[in-house]
Amino acid sequence: MKTFQALLNESLQQIKEIFPWDLQEIIASKQPLLLDVREPYEFEKFHIKNSINVPRGILETACEYGFEDTVPELVQARDKEVIVICRSGNRSVFAAHTMQLMGYQSVVSLKTGIRGWNDYELPLYNLQHQLVEIEEVDKILNLPLRPDQLPPKN
Repeated sequence: MKTFQALLNESLQQIKEIFPWDLQEIIASKQPLLLDVREPYEFEKFHIKNSINVPRGILETACEYGFEDTVPELVQARDKEVIVICRSGNRSVFAAHTMQLMGYQSVVSLKTGIRGWNDYELPLYNLQHQLVEIEEVDKILNLPLRPDQLPPKN
């Protein structure tokens, strides 16, 4: 049996990562496809401007024609620079690795995810294209785990 961390470490060996400040420079000079793989309820609260939302759970079918989840912009991006984004940089690692296996030529994961982007004080927007305050994002990103999400006490 492999743990989450073991799976993550294996995928990390197969992909490239960039930091928020690297992405800021890339966005200023190029037009990469920004792919946010968080759940829709997360994306609605705040996201990086001009990113598209394709939840991790439907990524594979979104990357192919012939499915109700197909996202043509994503299918057509196999030769385009794609930056995969999530909350903390874990789901994006798995997504980037999967996309490489599916033939995407230039896909990278945003190390530290939205959390790092916000820590670097870069702008995040809601669905109404309004800037979301850094403190508001911090509150949402730093919610404590519920007791049932913690390891059992022996």
